[in-house]
Parts: sequence; C-alpha cells; structure tokens
Amino acid sequence: MPDSPAAANLVEYAVQDHVATITLNRPEKLNAFSDELVIALGDAFRRLDLDEDAWVGVVHGKGRAFSTGADVNQRQLRSREEFIRLGGPQGRGANSADLYAQAVNWKPIISAAHGYVMGLAVGVFFEADLTVAEAGTKFQITETGRGLSGARYWGILQQRGGGALVNDVALTGRFFTAEECDAAGLLNRLAAPGTLLETAHDLAREVCKVPPLSVRSVVRSRRWYMDRLSREILMQIAPLKLYLSEDFQESARAFVEKRKPNPYKGR
Repeated sequence: MPDSPAAANLVEYAVQDHVATITLNRPEKLNAFSDELVIALGDAFRRLDLDEDAWVGVVHGKGRAFSTGADVNQRQLRSREEFIRLGGPQGRGANSADLYAQAVNWKPIISAAHGYVMGLAVGVFFEADLTVAEAGTKFQITETGRGLSGARYWGILQQRGGGALVNDVALTGRFFTAEECDAAGLLNRLAAPGTLLETAHDLAREVCKVPPLSVRSVVRSRRWYMDRLSREILMQIAPLKLYLSEDFQESARAFVEKRKPNPYKGR
C-alpha cells in the first residue's frame, strides 16, 4: 500500500526479518503530534496491518525524543468556533484514540521511547501492545497542567497495573521516569542507554518465534478491552468540554508565550 507524500515524510517505514520499524520523523519539533502526524502514523499502522512480510511493528521517534505530545500551536490554539465544530483539539480524522482500535489482522506493536514522552504521546506509547523505554526517559501527562483531562491516560496506565504511581502522576501532572514505570510494572523492557532499538527489536524477534495467528488473537482481545475502557472514559469527560474553559485557554497561551500562566479560576 503506497504512502502519500505527507505520510512518507512524517513517518518512515521499513521491514526486515518480519519486523516493521515505524519512525516518527518530525525531529525538529521533537515529534510533536500535529494532525498530519497523527494521520501519517495511522497510515503506517494500516500499512503494517496489511503487509504480509511484517509480523510485528516497532514504533519510535527520530531525534531527541519519542514525542513531546500534541502540537500546541496547531491543536490547542484553535478558535472557539473550531473547537466546537471539531468537538475538541483534534482535527477531523486525527484523533489519536483511534490509532490502535482499527485493524484487520491485529499485528502486535512495540513502542520504544527515549528522551521525552508527553501528553498525547503517553497514550500512543502505553496503548501499544508491548513497551520498551530507555533508562532516563521522562514521561508527563501534560493535560493535567493544561486544563484538559488526563483521565484517559490514567485509565490506560491503570489497565497496565500502574496503581498508586498512576494516581500520583495523573493528578499532579509531574514528570515521572522510565525507572519509575519499570518499578510499577508499566514496561516490558527497560533498555540501557544507547540500546533502545536493539532491545525493542530483540523483543520483536521473540514474538516472531511463535505462530503469528496465535499472537494476533491476543492482540485483538487486548485492544478490544483497552478501546472499550478508553471510550467509556471519553464518554464521561466529553460533556465537560474542558477545551472551552478559561483555564485551558490561558494555559495554552502561556505555553506558547513561554511564560507562567496567570492564576487559574476553575472555569
């Protein structure tokens, strides 16, 4: 299945020994997710799903970070009219909650992170079927501090068994480390510095040693339950329309203007 020019530029795709390496390719923006990057990643996941030579996918980020989350300038500074029309910060067809939920063949995806994993990228990383992070990687549910809801990511991490750590980071919005994630059982592998892709590909090869249809049956069931939980949480928080609140608008402007936000008002 051929890539569009935009997808080819924003996400790279290569296959070797039944393992597809999917690379977020927006390093100059620390792989911040614009609508276009979300769509391009979805295209890459569909390519993996239909590629007969690929049995497992490994998604990682080029440059200094896996991803620093949503592109604030595009997705969080939309006009009020756009937010109402779109039903949130995401563009049409660019909702990251859909990335793992739509497949035909349900091939496993391993997320491999280094540097930073923030905001929207927390979902992309932890929704993957297997997770690998380089020691020293920093995570943050930025939605909490931006006036949005981190509830969906709270649910995803709790589904992985994150317990008290997840309650802490979802309510405070603080940075947390790969080492904390590993101790809480949120990672499948903690990679030594400089060995991230090697560790992720080793794990992928382990998966490739067993019958692929058996693996896909597990992936399909796992993602069905993950998606159901995600949709239930989204149905709970959608009526709040936090993206229309004064606190969210002030926080987004302060981030872009590189200043501290004015005192929040709870409205």
